[in-house]
Amino acid sequence: MDEIIVFGVLILSLVLFVIGKWRYDVVAIMALLVLAIAGIVPAAEAYKGFGHPAVVTVAAVLILSRALYNSGVVDVIADWYARIPQYLTLRMAALAGITAFLSAFMNNVGAVSLLLPVAIRVSHRSGQPPSLFLMPLAFASLLGGMITLIGTPPNVIISNFRQEQVGIAFNMFDFAPVGIAITLAGVLFITLVGWRLIPSRQAPLTLGEMLDIENYMAEVRVPVRSRFVGRLIRDIEEFANEDVVIAGLLHRGTVYGAPSSYQIIDADDILIIEADPEDLRAFVEATGFELEGSRDIESEVGQTFDAEDVTVVEAIVSPDSLAQGRSARDLRLHSDFGLNLLGVSRRGTSFVRRLSRVNFRVGDVLLIQGQEEVVQTALPRLGLLPLAERELRIGQRRRLVFPIAVFAAALLLTSFGFLSVQVSFVAAVVVLLVTRFVSLQEAYQAIDWPVIILLGAMIPVGEALETTGGAARIAATFSGLGGSLPPWAMLGVVLVTTMLLSAVINNAAAVILMAPISIKVAETIGASIDPFLMAVAVGASSAFLSPIAHQSNTIVMGPGGYQFADYFRMGFPLEVAIVAVSIPAIMWVWPM
Repeated sequence: MDEIIVFGVLILSLVLFVIGKWRYDVVAIMALLVLAIAGIVPAAEAYKGFGHPAVVTVAAVLILSRALYNSGVVDVIADWYARIPQYLTLRMAALAGITAFLSAFMNNVGAVSLLLPVAIRVSHRSGQPPSLFLMPLAFASLLGGMITLIGTPPNVIISNFRQEQVGIAFNMFDFAPVGIAITLAGVLFITLVGWRLIPSRQAPLTLGEMLDIENYMAEVRVPVRSRFVGRLIRDIEEFANEDVVIAGLLHRGTVYGAPSSYQIIDADDILIIEADPEDLRAFVEATGFELEGSRDIESEVGQTFDAEDVTVVEAIVSPDSLAQGRSARDLRLHSDFGLNLLGVSRRGTSFVRRLSRVNFRVGDVLLIQGQEEVVQTALPRLGLLPLAERELRIGQRRRLVFPIAVFAAALLLTSFGFLSVQVSFVAAVVVLLVTRFVSLQEAYQAIDWPVIILLGAMIPVGEALETTGGAARIAATFSGLGGSLPPWAMLGVVLVTTMLLSAVINNAAAVILMAPISIKVAETIGASIDPFLMAVAVGASSAFLSPIAHQSNTIVMGPGGYQFADYFRMGFPLEVAIVAVSIPAIMWVWPM
């Protein structure tokens, strides 16, 4: 009877996962509660999944991904990518390769989120629709996640299943031989064939595009020790490579519109420039110039732009805003509200005057800097609406070395077996929190709580499938269906089943359901469990058939303008290629 109840709960859960009426974490909690009320999962053990090593590790990986983002290492890679010659195949290969590499060491969704604006920017500059770039971006993130233990939650979960079965977990790079083979094959497919299967789609206008906030007018100050002091405006124009327009110059108390290219630059001159947010960020970092207004924050809090409590946001002037018709100087924006104005974007209008004297209009987008709590309080008072869909890091200094060193130390300690992954990665998070490279608020925001709830709830449900004999029954059915099939064919059955399951439910849930079944299949045919666990890991990460198969796929659906069936057009042949590569690779690295 218990076995029937577990099967019924799992089938109903799968149906609800597919229908999507309730979010997957709610469905998982409901499934757990039903089994707890039925007495199949003991009440004392109902919530032990939330303390499971896999859950702790996934949370730590998400926080470390945020630390890598804050460090600026991804910005360095993105800047390099933007300089690749405009050959579509070359850029596609570079995009897929960079994304796969990042996804091997950070959260898949994090890698997609970081490179999404870069891909869109490159597509606009090359005149190609974003749809050609964004699906390869999402798929490459799933491929790269197969390479390491921390690349994707399914690998962490699989490692813990092996720990429970044989007493030894998979190490950091045990996934690498198979993962690298699959990733190389997948990236090659995407570069040569895959993107050609994607229909040319035009995404609907985003809020940012409707507001036309491509370019900001901003002010930057030339520091005393700048290498540009004593040089010509022309030198800066050549350095900016047309990404930044110098619209004006404040020189010795006088504002010059469209200054001569042969104007000599003095220390403390202020350039009035026009640029989009990404180009503005890159320009400030590359030149060492200071965004005007930043000094006020630094003098108040005694910290630089990378202080944890200083944020940069975009805010729109609403029709009933206190700012309408008034300037930052009139509003006493800094002294009364604690905010600094870094830039103004106005549709179709350029202006050459000090930003503090620009009278705001309805629809203007203001680039605002201030302490996070102050910004949250001041914007409603001013009637400014934050543009929450864009996160900016303008003016924030890169801090590459320390976060990468901490992350590398955690990797090495785990790789050489000195510490378990859940201990080393949590320790790394604590170090970054104590040293303020990641704030507590950022840490909690970085954690994908629905996934954590899903894992914590589904782990006891998956265990119930095993304790009631359900996993053994399914494994016996698989073996019976296979009949005289050779072991490699049974490996393929497990792999393809997991792939299909991951197309409709969260891949972490697919692993929790399929791992015990794969173990029973291996035991039934007298084979090692390792190749079957690897098959489950690969199948769970091969979520290419639909936009709901993985969050990476969902993220790019809107910006790419994709339809549901577009994923199948590229995803199905990619999965066929993965099956063809992964089965011999698994059997070679992990013999039966």
